[in-house]
Amino acid sequence: MKIAVAGTGYVGLVTGVCLAEHGYFVSCVDIDENKVKLMQSGISPIYEQGLEELMVSNMEKLNFTTNYKEAYRSADVIFIGVGTPEKQDGSADLSSVYSVALQIAQSIEKDCVVVIKSTVPIGTNDKIEKFIKTNLTNNVNVYVASNPEFLAQGTAVRDTLHSSRIVIGVEEEIAGNILTQVYKGFGAPILVTNRRSAEMIKYASNDFLALKISFVNEIANLCEIIGANIDDVTEGMGYDQRIGDKFLNSGIGYGGSCFPKDTKALHWLGNFHDYELKTIRATIDVNENQKVKLIKKSRKYFNNLSGLTVAILGLTFKPGTDDLREAPSLVNIPLMLEDGANIKAWDPVGVNNFKKIYPNEITYCDTIEDTLIDADICFIFTEWKEVKDFDISKYGKLMKTPVILDGRNCYDLKHVKKTNIIYDSIGRESISNLEFVNV
Repeated sequence: MKIAVAGTGYVGLVTGVCLAEHGYFVSCVDIDENKVKLMQSGISPIYEQGLEELMVSNMEKLNFTTNYKEAYRSADVIFIGVGTPEKQDGSADLSSVYSVALQIAQSIEKDCVVVIKSTVPIGTNDKIEKFIKTNLTNNVNVYVASNPEFLAQGTAVRDTLHSSRIVIGVEEEIAGNILTQVYKGFGAPILVTNRRSAEMIKYASNDFLALKISFVNEIANLCEIIGANIDDVTEGMGYDQRIGDKFLNSGIGYGGSCFPKDTKALHWLGNFHDYELKTIRATIDVNENQKVKLIKKSRKYFNNLSGLTVAILGLTFKPGTDDLREAPSLVNIPLMLEDGANIKAWDPVGVNNFKKIYPNEITYCDTIEDTLIDADICFIFTEWKEVKDFDISKYGKLMKTPVILDGRNCYDLKHVKKTNIIYDSIGRESISNLEFVNV
């Protein structure tokens, strides 16, 4: 079975590499020649744990190319894994999906299944099928299927190879049978449903997880006010199997390429059909406010950040990825710079991407220690393992004024209380072991 994958971002490249790991010969198509050359040399264009190693070990089964006509011409299955970024109104931009669909229609010379893995609004598969059939060059049968991905950045390879479920949305039995055969060796439960249900499963899953995060963050904010501890609260909640203990970590909001975009897209879709998804609207609003919570906390210790040396630990939206999309750092750092702060930042993999946005305005450091030296205040935006394992007593030794605002609750309060620092996290009591005057 010949397989082609359109797009080599997080979804497309991980899909292609993991299919090759399962023995398929896969052509991965991208329009960026430099990116393709990079992959041909065995280098992944994105940072994702285990991806490059898996790619290199399967190079004999992978073909990276810009020649879409050759890749699609005789393919049995073509996966579309291109981006669907949000537009200004919150709806999904499907221009790349339609562009690939047109290339497929003009290239295929045999019957095939076109699989949309990209996250698309409900009803998109129906429209793409009609679009492809309208633009076909050759007299062939095309079956369009929805096969949403459920991978998370930082664990994308593991999530694909050991998926919790595989959802296949089809209108014809033949397409369902072909995709069931493709995924036969993956060992995950397979749900075959109609296309619109498959599209909705993706949005409903992501938006529910985003809702769970925003709910916990609201509870955490109230915990701070009434003197409860969010860690104990979520532990108690997690024992209930109906709730579970996943996605109950309080912090400064969700980011990344999925949750922000998908919540806005589903809310837009509801409004388009004159139906207000109130829980989704609340999820979005809570998350936007949560992102700047540490800036608000900083006003307890400094009237403003003008002239202060600010240490930033973590630039990416989550550990395990170099992705900055919707990261809290992108919301907070502009406010700090506008306030007149001198910023020193550390991130193990995200610095190069951040330099594309702020090449000269920020001092980038190679170690956590260098970032903290002589800093007046420290903001923790990403819960990297290096941060969580860092000796918390060092903050007091390295910083000018050891004020640590932790947006990811990286440290145990019992350990914090033994140090000579000021520590303020999310949903927990603030620890002030120093006399400090707001300046």
